[in-house]
Amino acid sequence: MTTTNNHQSQQKPRLSFWQIWNVSFGFLGVQFGFALQNANASRILSDLGADLHSLSLFWLVAPIMGLIIQPLVGSASDRTWNRLGRRNPYILAGGIAAAIGMLLMPNSATLASFITPLFFGAMMLALMDASFNLAFQPFRALVSDMVPAEQRNVGYSIQSFLINIGAVFGSILPFLLTNVIGLENTASTGEVAPSVIWAFYIGASVMLGSVLWTVFRTKEYAPGTNGLAPLEVKDTERSIGEKLSEFFGLMKTMPTTMKQLAIVQFFSWFALFIMWVYTMPAISQHIWSVDAKWFDPHYLESVGAIPEHIAKAKGTAGDWVGIIFAAYSLFAAIASLFMAKIANKIGRKLTYSLSLLAGGIGYLSIMLMQNPELVLVNLAITQIEVPQGAVSLFLPMVGIGIAWAAILAMPYAILAGSLPVKQTGVYMGIFNFTIAAPQIISGLFAGWILTAVFENQAIYIIMMAGGSMILAALSVYFVKDGVEEKSANCGDEVTA
Repeated sequence: MTTTNNHQSQQKPRLSFWQIWNVSFGFLGVQFGFALQNANASRILSDLGADLHSLSLFWLVAPIMGLIIQPLVGSASDRTWNRLGRRNPYILAGGIAAAIGMLLMPNSATLASFITPLFFGAMMLALMDASFNLAFQPFRALVSDMVPAEQRNVGYSIQSFLINIGAVFGSILPFLLTNVIGLENTASTGEVAPSVIWAFYIGASVMLGSVLWTVFRTKEYAPGTNGLAPLEVKDTERSIGEKLSEFFGLMKTMPTTMKQLAIVQFFSWFALFIMWVYTMPAISQHIWSVDAKWFDPHYLESVGAIPEHIAKAKGTAGDWVGIIFAAYSLFAAIASLFMAKIANKIGRKLTYSLSLLAGGIGYLSIMLMQNPELVLVNLAITQIEVPQGAVSLFLPMVGIGIAWAAILAMPYAILAGSLPVKQTGVYMGIFNFTIAAPQIISGLFAGWILTAVFENQAIYIIMMAGGSMILAALSVYFVKDGVEEKSANCGDEVTA
């Protein structure tokens, strides 16, 4: 008798396009909210009084929340089954909590009666990040649970596409509210621009709606059916210490592929964190010629009020960050449509490496985009006058978008084949360490490097991120594809 080691994955029925779409649709809304945060958190915290050095420290709450929550949620969801399913209860809880954080954060100046608005804003950032992570990890595991191995590249590519469509609209929303609706995009010291506040209101609604779509349109397979491991019974007699010991034991015995991917993840996520934190001050200084002193709260306090032309330049630059972040997300969405086919043809590793290389070149080329000549840009929905250098930023965003599409799909497609079926959730959570750790290191040191080495000239920290992304591309060479590793360790067939 011959038994294939892939028997469990083969038991999963093939899904239609729309079934895969429904499984991943909630990611559109979660990323909508996440994109709003990425494009505007530095802007909000800066308006509330954070200096350039401390910006990266405030952003640390994102990876720390991921580091704590995703493994715990992964392990818990592996042991959960109720009328909503295994992963869906956590996805729903994360969506609701994130919506609450999005409603409160931009109102920090109004709601903070007993603590400083800056500290209240940081607390709401922490709540949002904890909630996003509560939803993110079960979404990853849900795709692995529902999608058969032969459709895995397609499944993660659709997920990547939806993530990036959400990111496009989330990133561009404050710009639209200013230039189409007419809301004010400038902010007085200690306050948040009205366009940003309303963008977060809309984002909360979109996010919660899409999460509800996935939860109620996706019927999860019961444990023990369709290739899924039986539900593990929680051992209430073991101490917390024993459970933690088991958890860290899994970290020690993680598949070789996961360890190799961790190096790639380190360099790529180190670079991404810097981009999210410092693009706004970088292009404000490099393209809009806003001096670094206007990002120093002590200097702002000494002058009393921000000159109108400085406030306008910072507001326009902040909106433009949303535009270029939307651009790289759009390019990523387009790239994700072709990435599965390309990976099937030339291999996942080469696809991954070339994509990261394109991202690194994109980062480095931002230094060249400095032409201050004002031009009128027609964005179809509105026209806006910005420096030529700002328009030129669309070119680097092509490379960054390709890299982002690969980062969202390729590591998980490579990794999934090397994971034990019954522990997919917890291992996907552990894999988040490779996302959180480089961001924490970046958050701890990037601000100091920017101040002590680059004298608060944020463009240079972006260049450093470009070098890191190129190192990520080179590191892919040393990764062994998860399917290859599983085949090498176990063989494709066992004969009894």
